Amino acid sequence: MKLKKKEIIIFAVIVAAALIWWLVMYLQRSSVDYGSIRITVAGEEYGTYSLGKDQRIKINGTNTCQIRDGVCRMVEADCPDRLCMSQPSIDARGGMIVCLPNQVIIEGIPAQEASTDEGRPDAVS
Repeated sequence: MKLKKKEIIIFAVIVAAALIWWLVMYLQRSSVDYGSIRITVAGEEYGTYSLGKDQRIKINGTNTCQIRDGVCRMVEADCPDRLCMSQPSIDARGGMIVCLPNQVIIEGIPAQEASTDEGRPDAVS
């Protein structure tokens, strides 16, 4: 089976379009600001960490969360039920991981909210 000239051109256009689409998606992904997470323990802020940097965070020797590929999840907990470890991962779109026995709360913060929210009243104020 021999390919005709028109079939070769159509195939080349499809491959070129796929490569351009992949390149655009790759460049957008590398420039994304992942946002951050805020960790509070017993109602007091423990720290704010970027979701763009892969790391493990030990929280008061009771819990450990892990940030990898822009998402955060609880990987260790010394509480009896360990429900916090089975909660879904969070990212900059929001969400929370809560460990009630250890009073640990981790919440996702969008990138634009983290950079523009300081010093401004919210809608409730």
